[in-house]
Amino acid sequence: MEKLNAYLAELFEKRGYPGMAVCIRGPEGTLFEKGYGCRSMEPKKNVDGDTVFGIASMSKSMTALACCILQAEGKMSLDDPVTDYFPDFHVPGAADECVTVRTLAMHRAGIPPMEPLEWSIAKNSIERDSKWYREMLRTAPNQMNQIEQIVAYITAGNYEPLGAPGEYMSYSNEGYALLSYIVDQAAGVSLETFLKERIFAPLGMERTVLDLDGSEAKALAGGNITSLFERDEDGQLVWDDNWSVLPPFRGCACVKSTARDMAKYYQMLADGGQWEGRQVIPAEAAEWMYGREFPLRDRPFYCMGLKKRRIGGKMVCEHSGGLHGTSTQGGFVEGGYAAVVLCNEGDLGMDEFQWACYNAILGLPLETKHYYAVPNGREFRRPGMLCGDFLSKEGLPVHCTVRMEEGELAAEYHGKTVRLLYCGGADFVAVDAEHPEKRVESLRFYIRNGKAWGVECGSRIYQRTAADG
Repeated sequence: MEKLNAYLAELFEKRGYPGMAVCIRGPEGTLFEKGYGCRSMEPKKNVDGDTVFGIASMSKSMTALACCILQAEGKMSLDDPVTDYFPDFHVPGAADECVTVRTLAMHRAGIPPMEPLEWSIAKNSIERDSKWYREMLRTAPNQMNQIEQIVAYITAGNYEPLGAPGEYMSYSNEGYALLSYIVDQAAGVSLETFLKERIFAPLGMERTVLDLDGSEAKALAGGNITSLFERDEDGQLVWDDNWSVLPPFRGCACVKSTARDMAKYYQMLADGGQWEGRQVIPAEAAEWMYGREFPLRDRPFYCMGLKKRRIGGKMVCEHSGGLHGTSTQGGFVEGGYAAVVLCNEGDLGMDEFQWACYNAILGLPLETKHYYAVPNGREFRRPGMLCGDFLSKEGLPVHCTVRMEEGELAAEYHGKTVRLLYCGGADFVAVDAEHPEKRVESLRFYIRNGKAWGVECGSRIYQRTAADG
């Protein structure tokens, strides 16, 4: 653990992040807990084990777990159609009976990346002026502060569904917004109350709360809560204390917690719902979240609010998160171990820090990388079928435009020129064209009738644009 601390401290300093908290737990108890950097700059205060951070999309596993607990108690079923709870909800062209609680929780309802979460943040939060902010205000059809507005937007069908429910996984914040309100109805109490009474309190997660605007978290933290850091257009670090407010997306991204508390949560899941010798959630609820019905392989498989994969020969279940001033990753390793990394700067990937924690648990060299897509040195035989313009409408429209350039596959992705290196099947790694040692994204193409209709960029499927045929 001394080596881990030195490794993380050096990496943290090299990356230039403002603040970070790390916690590792195992059957022996707390194995590692450390704060790095600052939670605030004026006045300058350091991060410690009690510092409250946002956890962003790590919140999703808690919403999924609530659904599994309620199924175990006979109060709902994961196979309930969403129309049982929202009678006016429809995914265009899909049978209502096939769009279920389960397909929402696994991001397999056929809903493509769309705008409501970003509209909700822009319309309900205190934001700095930016191109993104101005465009979200201009395009938002309403305040996006009611779940009914999201239901109406999805049901209006001004998009092409990705496929039949259950067919393709593409990350959908809107699906988890719906799940938040499904839990309310099935439990008979709010999701906030359910999580507090059934998960946070039994685990002693005393510095954890689901709240919309950070006010409860600030009161709970007693001053030990992080500021929120970002990089401006010039790359300079700026900060404020304005939490993202996105009212209908409560169970998507609104939990605030500490690395210590979140490590307790993940260790409980690793132990099948047990904590300190007590069964605090039904064992079958943990099984339904990530158990044997889901494949274990090197490439992550999204279960119920958790991504499951194999690392170092062991099962790992994890989730990351990102919002304004929030970049996080946490999960557990088979055998009763948990690791959490929370950072207070937004738009960062925390993989290398999380992997170092897993490596310490597994006895691997701390610098070991765990990429699932690895270039194989071969060429894709028919690259023309991959060329085209693919679009995601989550927030500002983002294109992945694939082309042949000097005999090689290349793309414009998020305004950056990348080269595509073949990894097998229809999988590629996008690397920076000028710095090919820098990985940008993992891509998987979906091909039908001799042409790619979509490309999975990370966890979102971008669809071929209508103008591109």
